[in-house]
Amino acid sequence: MKKKILIVDDEPSISMLIEFNLKLAGYDVHCVYDGEAVFEALKTFRPDLIVLDLMLPKIDGIQVCQTLREQNNLVPIIMLTAMADLSDRIAGLDNGADDYMTKPFSPQELISRIRALFRRIQTIPTKEDSEPIRIGHLAIHQREREVYVGGELAELTPKQFDLLLFLCKYQGKVLSRQQLLHGVWDYHFLGDTRIVDVHISHLRDKIEINARNPEYILTVRSVGYKLVDPESNKSYASS
Repeated sequence: MKKKILIVDDEPSISMLIEFNLKLAGYDVHCVYDGEAVFEALKTFRPDLIVLDLMLPKIDGIQVCQTLREQNNLVPIIMLTAMADLSDRIAGLDNGADDYMTKPFSPQELISRIRALFRRIQTIPTKEDSEPIRIGHLAIHQREREVYVGGELAELTPKQFDLLLFLCKYQGKVLSRQQLLHGVWDYHFLGDTRIVDVHISHLRDKIEINARNPEYILTVRSVGYKLVDPESNKSYASS
């Protein structure tokens, strides 16, 4: 079945350009032109991914994104923005977007990022993946793409799950922001690396007892991040 993509942009010329290229790439596409229409479209279209403009009539993209996440709708979201200010781009990530692109952009780059998101989500688990990864009070179920913290299900977005899984793969090793961008987003990001910091912050909010004093995802100043087992780390620190 074709993957469904919802385009939300109030500029018909941009919507038509994206729609044409996505359909050419084999996707089922539906367009709406304001923030309110997103929630109506969700009832019937049920997208696998949303391309969401930041500046929209009625309800802006930030509010749309925030509302979806508050409703535990974890559909992947790529935010579009014409604004050059970094704070506007980071605002989209702060409210649950998985990625962002600034206008003008190449339709082929957008398709590349969409494919990267789907590739991560659709990776076929191996036999070894059937057993959950256990680190401290975390249980990471790769097949189901679910994470439990102390037995409670944590509502992670697809990108947050990918980030945690990638950190698990290199448990105990320090990973730079560029390594995380390439490994988790599947492309060499040419701009600001704060996209990693924002996702790390939100991931900590969901898996740490105290996000301001993290036990699992540690910051290595001027380098990047590493994932550790809190119990092993305490034993090491006390030895």
